[in-house]
Amino acid sequence: MVSIIQQQQIDALNISPKECIEWVKQGFLMKDDAQMPAKLSVHPQGEDFMTSMPCLLPKYNGRKYFGLKLVSRIEGQTPTLKSDITLYDAETGQLLAIMDGDWITAMRTGAVAALAARTFQRKGVDTYSMIGLGNIARAVALCLIADNEDRHITIRLMRYKDQAEQFIERFKGHDNVTFEIIDNPTAFLSEADVVISCVTVATELLFPDNSLYKKGVTVIPVHVRGFQNCDLFFDKVFGDDTGQIQTWKYFNQFHEYDEIHHVLQGKNPGRTNDDERILSYNYGLALHDIVFASKIYEKAINTSQGFEYQKQDQKTWV
Repeated sequence: MVSIIQQQQIDALNISPKECIEWVKQGFLMKDDAQMPAKLSVHPQGEDFMTSMPCLLPKYNGRKYFGLKLVSRIEGQTPTLKSDITLYDAETGQLLAIMDGDWITAMRTGAVAALAARTFQRKGVDTYSMIGLGNIARAVALCLIADNEDRHITIRLMRYKDQAEQFIERFKGHDNVTFEIIDNPTAFLSEADVVISCVTVATELLFPDNSLYKKGVTVIPVHVRGFQNCDLFFDKVFGDDTGQIQTWKYFNQFHEYDEIHHVLQGKNPGRTNDDERILSYNYGLALHDIVFASKIYEKAINTSQGFEYQKQDQKTWV
């Protein structure tokens, strides 16, 4: 039987942000043994696209999974950006599940950002500065708050329209976080220890004044836009997959580069002192999508429920 797993069923599984962080870490640790061909995109019309993201996971928990995530951006569909995942048993070829990928995309992205912050931030940091406060930023905040549940943290929000106020309202039930709204871009950056940008569109540099990046800062551009000046003078750059970023304009001018999973494996020390400026580019891996899909499938089949497919026609907010 093929399981149809939609947002309602994923919600019912009550997957915690801490689980999401653990899942992305597991994904990184199995990266060397996974098969992940390059993404392939087609463009039906105008700026629209449909991108396929395949991945074969190594065998774990007694099963080998293959999955294909299809991301589409079609003007006029609701939501405009949509994703679906098909999951297979790679040893038999059996189709196991068709599932909505929007929640997976948001939460694996947020979890990777939180894991990158934990991995590369300098010692003693308890303050995070966020710009771009949409749905992905909410996922990042959920994971940051969960990852620091044993201590109090501060999240500084760069004001944009009324998004900061809405953001604070979303998280008012969390006791281990304090929010500050920053109006001045110079103050926002110059006082930041960890910068997490979820800005989706940046046609030019967000902060072109290099002198504002203080020693020891960690910058995590979730959508990899707006910080290309950092490519040229930051001490270290880490990426989720070299194949995805090696064609970037300044790749060959990075001072020092490696993939994040080598740090998690202990093959690279990552940050070695509190003065290093570190840039973490995570472009998004099908590996994480399929790890999440396999975990959700295993949880879902244990509920012994049959699912009837209903078209998702609203944006998923986390």
